[in-house]
Order: sequence, then C-alpha cells, then structure tokens
Amino acid sequence: MLEITKNIENQKAILALKGKLDTTTAPELDKTINEIISDIKELVFDFADLKYISSAGLRVLLSAQKIMNSKGEMKVCNVCEGVMEIFEVTGFSDILTIV
Repeated sequence: MLEITKNIENQKAILALKGKLDTTTAPELDKTINEIISDIKELVFDFADLKYISSAGLRVLLSAQKIMNSKGEMKVCNVCEGVMEIFEVTGFSDILTIV
C-alpha cells in the first residue's frame, strides 16, 4: 500500500510518500505525477515514510526526472537507509538529486 500526500504551491509540488512503492503502487504515483507535472517547475519527493522501492518505482522516478530535466528540477529528500541502499546499488544515487 502507498499513501501519497500532495502539496502544490507556486509551481512547486511536494509529494510525500508513505508505505511501499512497488509494482502494485507505482502506477498510482505515475498517474499523480502526470496530473501535476505540466504546471510545475520544481518537484520534490519526501520519502520520510517510504519503506521500500522496487524497480517499478525506480522507473516512475526516472521518467519524472527526464521530464523535469527539461523544465525545472527534481529532488528526493528524507531517504531512509534501505531505500538509499537501493539507489546506490542501482546507480540512481548518481541520477537523482538526493538531499
């Protein structure tokens, strides 16, 4: 299960994720991003309560990063140790801006 909390203000969107981002929940995040991405210049993912991310979740982040590269910036913050390990093993720590 994944819970997504949206906070959009002045072309900046903060998406706080709670739970697991996997094959079952990645389409929900993808849909949420696609609904808001045309109106924003900064996209921030708050992973404070995200416990797990699968390859399906990584694909959604990569897709969002590609779009944001041409129109603004994307950041990932509050990454837990387990998710950070996945980012490092997959090379995503070099692709994403993690703060």
